[in-house]
Amino acid sequence: TGLKIRLLYYPPYHSKYNPVERCWGILEEHWNGEILDSIPKTIEWAATMTWKGIKPVVKLVKKTYEKGVKLTKREMKKYEEKISRSKKLPKWDVIIDAAGW
Repeated sequence: TGLKIRLLYYPPYHSKYNPVERCWGILEEHWNGEILDSIPKTIEWAATMTWKGIKPVVKLVKKTYEKGVKLTKREMKKYEEKISRSKKLPKWDVIIDAAGW
């Protein structure tokens, strides 16, 4: 379909520029002092917050992700072919050509 995705990563310790990190601060303020002693209670509290007048979509993800999984250089090569890196910020600014995935 010609879909291209641009990812801009924020360097470590620059969370003030990351909207997701700012949202976490609002959530922490929202449930401040509440004892979150169960998953349903935590999800309910998260679903009742608002940020900039918008309510979040809150779902429990039950999938378990493995830690420490790394691709070999050979495996990574097929993904790198779909990634264009910025000349000025190659580590932080990439465009992924998602066509055919």
